[in-house]
Amino acid sequence: MTQVRIFNPEPNRGLSEANFRKICKNGFGDGNNAYAHSMAWFNGHLYVGTTRANLCLIRSSMPHVKIDMWPVECPHKVYTPEFERNWARAEIWRYNPVIKHWERVFQAPMTLAKEGDEFSRDLGYRGMAVFQGKSDPEPALYVSTWSRSRANGPLIMRTEDGKNFEVVSKPGLVGLPVTSLRLLIPFKGRLFTAPTSATGGNANTSGVAQVYESSDPAKGEWRAASDRGFGDPENRTIFELRGFGDYLYAGTVNNNGFQIWRTKAEGEPPYHWTNVITNGAGRGSLNQIAASMMVFKDALYVGTGIQNGGYDHLNKIGPAGAEIIRIHHDGSWDLLMGDIRDGRYPLSGLSAGFNNLCNGYVWRMGVHDGWLYAGTMEWSDIMCYISLEGRPDKTVRMLQQVGLEEIVKYQGGFEVWRTFDGENWLPVTRQGFGNVYNYGVRNFISTSYGLFIGTANPFGPRVAVRQEGKWTYVDNPNGGLEILQGTLDWDSQLKTEV
Repeated sequence: MTQVRIFNPEPNRGLSEANFRKICKNGFGDGNNAYAHSMAWFNGHLYVGTTRANLCLIRSSMPHVKIDMWPVECPHKVYTPEFERNWARAEIWRYNPVIKHWERVFQAPMTLAKEGDEFSRDLGYRGMAVFQGKSDPEPALYVSTWSRSRANGPLIMRTEDGKNFEVVSKPGLVGLPVTSLRLLIPFKGRLFTAPTSATGGNANTSGVAQVYESSDPAKGEWRAASDRGFGDPENRTIFELRGFGDYLYAGTVNNNGFQIWRTKAEGEPPYHWTNVITNGAGRGSLNQIAASMMVFKDALYVGTGIQNGGYDHLNKIGPAGAEIIRIHHDGSWDLLMGDIRDGRYPLSGLSAGFNNLCNGYVWRMGVHDGWLYAGTMEWSDIMCYISLEGRPDKTVRMLQQVGLEEIVKYQGGFEVWRTFDGENWLPVTRQGFGNVYNYGVRNFISTSYGLFIGTANPFGPRVAVRQEGKWTYVDNPNGGLEILQGTLDWDSQLKTEV
């Protein structure tokens, strides 16, 4: 029996919520698999790198995040044997869309701390890219890690067959005092990355705001491609990279408003970079991060955000909804979705957050069959667990007027929107594809089998619920990351021929 691919005869109709099916839920059966933090299409399979037990790690490492009732049960302290062996070991899974089968192909190894205790080497896998460097006989899958605070730093891993992963970098890439590498971006025959977080608990501030490149990552050869912070110490992190035309673009984290820089990456590094956007595109701190970038129809789209889901507790920034801007080759830009300012109006007619304050960032964007898809992080479900005392007046008024339970019931869960031209947007889902615990879109991957979406859902394995006026923890079958597959015609996607 031979399987024949039937391609969609209507590629420009776009996907609606009804076109998606869940092909994975409950974190591959383990609610500790909280984020589909990285995804890639490699050798006919979908690969997913997870980050685990995110809310338990936040509780341990970020005491400034004030939540009155912790959303999930955290029965084990970080670095205890039970937590390290069963909760903290990041995983890589792959999916065969022909036989509809998942398998775990990698689990973070255990390693020894200086004190002699065992702990999981990798908390998560934040970046994936298919790339062929000088030493690669064919394209290989590269993976960047999120290391533990007791480890020596994040690593780059590589696989040729999708099952055997080898470490091909020094800890901290080149010995940097950081804990995470979020980005792996191919551009002009080189692989680019940037440190994202540092020891101390902040997943978005590295202290090393610098771009690095390698033409031969299999050999672990990396060098600086930019100066620190592009000369501005307020640039805390290089958070996003994307090639567009002849330039590599970089977006920063900056409490005064993100900046965007670009370079042709020619000559000897560190390269010459020029500034394109400053001051959060005129919105200041409410556009703290250039959170996502995607090239679509000869323009660069940028989704913005404020860290910690749209309200930076530590720096007292927000809450505010995210925006989307569009950058042209000449450096000019349009406000597509966001707040009116300086004579600029959103061309979509949609205010920040797609008219939803709780859409704290546009976390990821993807292109599929001629449409641009944008996915948010929507934090209203967190409000179930906080009191109103000491909260920003804007948030308190909203909750009092509408009602907390009503907001979560009818608004909880991320949103996905799509556009054919960048200016007219249609909602795909407004509530996390029917699961309010799906609070964020982490990845879009476009393939001939359809559009795959990976979610962030840290509300497992056991979630806090109020029963008879008291809080208790119960098993949550809707907790843990989900993977969805979207196609216009499920019946004819695969046809069997005798």
